[in-house]
Amino acid sequence: MEIRNIAIIAHVDHGKTTLVNQLLKQSERYDEHAQLDDRVMDSNDIERERGITILAKNTAIIYKDYRINILDTPGHADFGGEVERIMHMVDGVLLLVDAFEGVMPQTRFVLKKALEAKLLPIVVVNKIDRKFADIQKTVNEIYDLFIDLGADEHQLDFPVLYASGIQGLANYKPHLDLDIKMEPILDTIIKSIPQPNQDETDHLQFQPALIDYNDYVGRMGIGKIYKGTLRTNDTVSCVRMDGSIVTFRVQKIFQSMGMDKFEVEEAYSGDIVSLAGLPDIHVGETICEVGFEEALPHLHIDEPTVQITFLTNSSPFAGKEGKFVTASKIDERLFKETQRDVSLRVERIGTTEAWTVSGRGELHLGILIENMRRENYEFQVSRPRVIVKSIDGVKCEPYEDVQIDCPTEFVGTVIEMLGDRRGDLISMHQNGDYSRIHYTLPSRGLIGFMTQFLTATKGYGILSHIFLDYRPSLNETVGNRRTGALVSMNNGMTTAYAIGRLEDRGTMFIEPRTAVYEGMIVGEGNKDSDMVVNVTMEKQQTNMRSAGKDSTVVLKKAQVMNLEACMSFIDDDELIEITPKNIRLRKALLRALDRRKSFYNETKE
Repeated sequence: MEIRNIAIIAHVDHGKTTLVNQLLKQSERYDEHAQLDDRVMDSNDIERERGITILAKNTAIIYKDYRINILDTPGHADFGGEVERIMHMVDGVLLLVDAFEGVMPQTRFVLKKALEAKLLPIVVVNKIDRKFADIQKTVNEIYDLFIDLGADEHQLDFPVLYASGIQGLANYKPHLDLDIKMEPILDTIIKSIPQPNQDETDHLQFQPALIDYNDYVGRMGIGKIYKGTLRTNDTVSCVRMDGSIVTFRVQKIFQSMGMDKFEVEEAYSGDIVSLAGLPDIHVGETICEVGFEEALPHLHIDEPTVQITFLTNSSPFAGKEGKFVTASKIDERLFKETQRDVSLRVERIGTTEAWTVSGRGELHLGILIENMRRENYEFQVSRPRVIVKSIDGVKCEPYEDVQIDCPTEFVGTVIEMLGDRRGDLISMHQNGDYSRIHYTLPSRGLIGFMTQFLTATKGYGILSHIFLDYRPSLNETVGNRRTGALVSMNNGMTTAYAIGRLEDRGTMFIEPRTAVYEGMIVGEGNKDSDMVVNVTMEKQQTNMRSAGKDSTVVLKKAQVMNLEACMSFIDDDELIEITPKNIRLRKALLRALDRRKSFYNETKE
């Protein structure tokens, strides 16, 4: 059976996972009675909640006696590491572009990676049934993008198809026919994507690009067999990243088919399989035949640009809600994450109970925090900060290429917000009621910006950004909070009476009957300096009347602070306390006296 290996790449929310759903339904092994959920490839809980793909996943379908291995990739720039790794596993890419939004920053990023890997592209203009879709303009933008990225003549000769992923229809022409399903895309894959090298007699070479985990066999490496044949129970060698060699026995080999994985006794060159047998198999290592150890090139991954500090929980509520609270457990969990996610870096800070965790963006680190929280870990994190480098003796910081689409009525507000964050306007175009703004911006200016941006555009704005390069650092604060915090002065339970007295001082984050401690942040102040407040005060009873005798207290609704809101709110001297049940904001120094001493010492220096 001939094999085709292809990755589906696109900007976030351009319809990759929905299209994979339809291709699965069109496969010859699909059971008509099986229930296929929407976006079935998004199996992670957070993926389904947020509607985004975080982890690259592989599947396969049988069509006209061809086995087509399909890799669904993330569209968000923060998970670009997942995209980069799989480019070496495939021989072509299916580039999806939304017919309404056109070419977006992440479209450029994923296509650039594909062209650098010398892969042949197939372009699918998706969502052509969307209102106000401009198909011809989108196709022109795609051709311009290929030329800008320096595609060679073979890559420029790409086929263009038109589709509506949600309807499960595709065509060679820019209109839909209800009688033509996904066959044009599948036929084009078979025709245009080259067959991988299938020399089964050569010496074995297999390289894992993704890591999976199975409760029965442990860690599994998912990758492509470049040469030779892989058999169960064979003894093979693993060439480590540092050049050392270990031998192990192949316990299990799994192939994907639709949404299932099934065990096989042997697999041949060109195929994409999961391999179990080495407990600590890592991304980028090479599995070879014993005596014929030849390492494949290491997988290149772009460096992280944002870091955050993880700490063990030191608040008065430490250990009350989480199951895993000790430094050893947190260290073990962070190390485990680095084995799966090669774009993540973890470094313990000396002998302290703190770790510097570096990633590709605020969302990348936020997903790790949310996953650990759901696994019953309890810890604290600092404000995200960019990674500064010294290049030729000059202090440099990362910059982002930012593109914003929003209703024209909000353009003035957005430009003012980006100007405050030291952004440089590159271009601005108006198309009907919508405008597209193009900016370059220091990466630290984007930290915490998304929440404010969505509020300013009433949820209608679309913000996309990708890493641009390192430039000389601006010697000024960018994106820091301009208002102070309301900080609790004592421990106890909050009361409606106390909160009602403080409402004119700022916006409250807590409801009555909430447990608080000294140094915990309970709201955002109206002024630029912090204010220590008493939120546990009870109304005093007298012999004249009872405490609740007067009118019922009517409070404003507390502002809900989820993880993203907290990460955008906190300042450099504050922390987020993460537990399975609550997310709290606190000062790094809980006692007001300690904070005054610290401020005095800094001023003195």
